[in-house]
Amino acid sequence: MTNIVLQLSSEVQNQVKSYYASSKIERNAPGVIFAAKLSDTAITVYKSGKVMFQGSGAVREAGRWGEIGISSSEKASLSNSGKLLNTKGDALPENFAAMSVLGSDETGTGDYFGPVTVAAVYVPKDKIALIHELGVKDSKMLNDKLMLKIAPDIMAVCPHSILTLRNDKYNAIQAKGYSQGKIKAILHNQALKHVLTKMEPIKPEYILIDQFAERNIYYNHIKNEKEIIREKVLFSTKAEQLHTAVAAASILARYAFLKEMDRISKIVGMSLQKGASGKVDEMAARIWLEYGEDTLKSISKWHFANTEKARKLMNKKK
Repeated sequence: MTNIVLQLSSEVQNQVKSYYASSKIERNAPGVIFAAKLSDTAITVYKSGKVMFQGSGAVREAGRWGEIGISSSEKASLSNSGKLLNTKGDALPENFAAMSVLGSDETGTGDYFGPVTVAAVYVPKDKIALIHELGVKDSKMLNDKLMLKIAPDIMAVCPHSILTLRNDKYNAIQAKGYSQGKIKAILHNQALKHVLTKMEPIKPEYILIDQFAERNIYYNHIKNEKEIIREKVLFSTKAEQLHTAVAAASILARYAFLKEMDRISKIVGMSLQKGASGKVDEMAARIWLEYGEDTLKSISKWHFANTEKARKLMNKKK
């Protein structure tokens, strides 16, 4: 268990007590004047002015209130859980997880059925605790049911943008020679632009994009866009673990993906399989036989290898 102790002034101690008031617990131990318990961290304030942080989130929480004796490069790779991550991309500023950040993420690019969705969310520093309370964390740690429940709460409290690229339009763009990387870059830029417009005149301290391409490649993809978001933009892999804003964006992107999957599932009268597995091939062949090529093409990423596999399966069944 990680243990971190900070010596804080009475003023900062009061800020700590106010910040964690909703998580306060009773602790009848010598010298303890305040205690709180989060899901991954215990916070204890002593009469001496010392504040102890214990648990897997200790680095994260202690980092909100003072220097904690780790290097800048280590801080740049801290996840929301307080653990060090092996990330690629830009070095992040110290105490980045506690800053006001606009984050973006996408999903659906590896799924044969369903859309590509991109979301951007602005989480100001004074709403980070609230977003955590709503249950926001790395979407890989949440199931679809939870994300469907959490997403409306995020949308109610944070400026956001969600873009859903349905597969009929995706296929048309892809046929013109657009790579998935270019498509995603355009959508990220648009989503960020939409949120910045909603926020005016407020500006985020930073923008963090979950990195799917290196900076120069990303900007090359969008070089012909009318407005390109560049100011204060950072890129990092595993970004959903580095700031709540990207974690929230990941949830909204998944929410939009699931909603569109429900819509197209109703068109063909079956719950469509996610991903691009052999089960997807079989389902695609069945849809092709029952509803025809046009219907299958309108709900799938036609250039995926699944299409030819489904064609072979369909021919065997004829």
